[in-house]
Amino acid sequence: MSSHSCVSRIRRAYGLKRVGHGGTLDPAVTGVLPIALGPATRLLPYLESDKTYRGVIQLGVTTDSDDLEGQVLEQRPLPNLSPEAIGEALAPFRGAIQQRPPAVSAVHVNGERAYKLARAGQCPELPPRPVTIHRLELLGWDPTQGQIDLEVHCSSGTYIRSLARDLGEALGCGGSLARLRRTQALGFDLAQSVTLEQLEGEPPALLNPLEVLRHLPQHRLDEEGLAGWRCGRLQDCDPSWALEDAVVVVNPDGNLAGMARVASPGQLQPKLVLDAAG
Repeated sequence: MSSHSCVSRIRRAYGLKRVGHGGTLDPAVTGVLPIALGPATRLLPYLESDKTYRGVIQLGVTTDSDDLEGQVLEQRPLPNLSPEAIGEALAPFRGAIQQRPPAVSAVHVNGERAYKLARAGQCPELPPRPVTIHRLELLGWDPTQGQIDLEVHCSSGTYIRSLARDLGEALGCGGSLARLRRTQALGFDLAQSVTLEQLEGEPPALLNPLEVLRHLPQHRLDEEGLAGWRCGRLQDCDPSWALEDAVVVVNPDGNLAGMARVASPGQLQPKLVLDAAG
């Protein structure tokens, strides 16, 4: 099922038209798909952007999509590898790196999605982009199948298919992604998730947005500040907050009032006002 199909199921379950998801999952990928309902869709850009995956890389196989769903381009014999050798090969992929997205991806090329160009027989040359791999752990190595089991905690925009391709090249045999599960996205993990089957009965209760915005600084309005906030006026704030930082703004009663950015030292500029005056 595609991410779009998941959104359609949730629209029906909650009887709402305004539903959005935070980060597309390819149809072959399982795991966490954060969903926002109603006005909360406007909060998606403010959630934590890092993601965590558990995946299996198949060595010895290169495909046009960098996963086993694609057309096989080349097959090579498996080298005699030890876990130590694989660990050494993983080291250069940790931290801030330049990564070339897969040819079959949602990256824009001259206003067109790369995957559409690839399916039309064109081969777009996608430039490398900066990404960060915060954690990259070798969980297992099956030398009989040539499969590497990894856990990856990375920045938004990182492609695990590209990691599979590049690791295979580093090991001299090529590689493609065999399986992938997203275990954490935008601050949500599998333990918080509900299955699509659970939507068929009573839809699960929704999370309070303040719960998922807790990684950001918070500014509480008083009654006087609330009136100005609803009119879009600048607000005084903690002068130690960094410029351009996002800040959660709450009403005097503690409920979410919206989002702001630090426009200048000690000054908040409203960016999202949930109950604007007029």
